[in-house]
Amino acid sequence: MERTGGVLEGSIGLNAPTDDERRAIIGITGIYRPEGVKRLTVSLAELDAAIPGGLLQALGGRIRDRAAERASEEAAREDLLAASSRHAGTPWFSGWLAAMSADGTLTRLIRRGDGHLIRQACAVLDLLPASFVPLPVLAEAATGDTKALGRGSPLATLVLRALALRTPGEPERRSSRRESDEGANEERSGRDHERAPRELWESAGVILDDLASQVLVLNLRTRGGTVVSRWLDDAAAHGIPFRLTLQQQMEYEIVPDVEEIFVCENPAVLRAAAAELGMASAALVCTEGIPSAACHKLLAGCPRPRWRADFDWTGLRILASARLRHGATPWRMGAADYSAGLELGESTPLTGSPAVSLWDPALADRMGAAGRAVMEERLIPALLSDLTRTR
Repeated sequence: MERTGGVLEGSIGLNAPTDDERRAIIGITGIYRPEGVKRLTVSLAELDAAIPGGLLQALGGRIRDRAAERASEEAAREDLLAASSRHAGTPWFSGWLAAMSADGTLTRLIRRGDGHLIRQACAVLDLLPASFVPLPVLAEAATGDTKALGRGSPLATLVLRALALRTPGEPERRSSRRESDEGANEERSGRDHERAPRELWESAGVILDDLASQVLVLNLRTRGGTVVSRWLDDAAAHGIPFRLTLQQQMEYEIVPDVEEIFVCENPAVLRAAAAELGMASAALVCTEGIPSAACHKLLAGCPRPRWRADFDWTGLRILASARLRHGATPWRMGAADYSAGLELGESTPLTGSPAVSLWDPALADRMGAAGRAVMEERLIPALLSDLTRTR
């Protein structure tokens, strides 16, 4: 009855009935059933007619109208899938809605009475990308609640899921391997796990913690007399690596004063440049994986940085994004460089979704054919030769 909205269609059955049950069914249906029958059936209409007050009253007077519920859920789901957004029609936004429909997320939200979260998520996404906006400010602007996008909240989970599709690359890329082989432990691994949400937010210009967003630099001389500029200049004068936070950049304008700036992905490259070249190294910025908001803000004032990353699919995405955002030029990121690195020893298999290399289409083709990654640490001697400058 719940399936049919209360319409008395179909029948119910009784297995291995007792003799009293058999006689009762005979009385209801008027049809003789022999002793020993293994199963008896009776139509709902006959049962309704035989029960004083009817079957519905016997069941307590109320039943769920499952057909109407299904129709209501379907209408609500279609309404959410048609949610208006300035991103409507983009592959990542369409993919976000389709995935939530396919895995039951929309249905669960509707049944919990939380369908409005999809509209709120669209409102948040409509304000992105932003320009270094604090997360509470974004939350208030989109929902009126500064805590709506707090860590682990249902709304934050929905938005991050969309940003994961919007953002090229893989936020979990930043691993403890890129930090240091010394002191690698479970605590560091835990910190790395926490980076993924922060990197997704930062990829859209949202800041969770402007002190936690940092960029590692070497020999970055600046113009201006602020305290942070003096720190950078002093570090450059001695060839000492310096970790610059987004908070410092927001408080004090940093204007690089270098003719050329290089960008690498792994700290091992910057460490080697500091140890072997010191003050003789060209200005070098290390992204430590996916570039942070601090990195993007710093490089926004640097014309055409020379940029490289690992020879893996995420590395290609990092460089492709840097070319679009910063006008970066590839630094030893061609097919010939990959082949040279591949010949130097064994390499780990390529993993993840393939990417393209528009600056050198042969590179992605060659990587796909070889199926191996080449980390940039293998190229350190060649990279140091590029970084060496006249004293």
